[in-house]
Amino acid sequence: MQPDLVLDAPGAPEACFVFGHGAGADMHHAFMAAIAQGLVARGIACLRYQFPFMQQGSRRPDPPAVAQAAVRTAVQEAVRRLPGVPLFAGGKSFGGRMTSQAQAAEPLPGVRGLVFAGFPLHPAGKPSLERARHLAGVQVPMLFLQGTRDALADLRLLRGALDPLGDRATLHVVEGADHAFHVLVRSGRTDAEVLEELLNRMAAWMRAH
Repeated sequence: MQPDLVLDAPGAPEACFVFGHGAGADMHHAFMAAIAQGLVARGIACLRYQFPFMQQGSRRPDPPAVAQAAVRTAVQEAVRRLPGVPLFAGGKSFGGRMTSQAQAAEPLPGVRGLVFAGFPLHPAGKPSLERARHLAGVQVPMLFLQGTRDALADLRLLRGALDPLGDRATLHVVEGADHAFHVLVRSGRTDAEVLEELLNRMAAWMRAH
């Protein structure tokens, strides 16, 4: 199946982020669109794509091999559409994990680094490091954006998983944010402020790499 793609790009992009969606919402979700638009405003293109299960209207995420193939196709399309532009890849939750698995299995052509918006380290209420084991095979820099209230990533466990990776892994903790990067009213922050924090960190990190 040919993937469904959306490319948002400024006139002369400094880089392009190939952005995979999560297991529960497609590439048109408000969070995905807001990240894409925010990156464009910062001079970075964003190519969003659908995983096959979402195109087919299924609620069951694709098997890893199928999802990883979709990641590779999207990266290849970014190379074709934006030749010579530095590439980064990653995603929201499931999309990020499938991207890192693909990169660990065989480096994605032209991709300089990976960015994860809420890496799903384990199912809610079931702390585990199993989903992080493949990260040792990723040889490009990685940026992890994680909320302190993320039920899918115990920060203590995540830090323990990333420490052995040294300079390849950067963890940016978003105070008060959950897995969807929502914050409680009593936090004194707004979702819009959190979004700006994410975008500024992503753009700065990509420029540095």
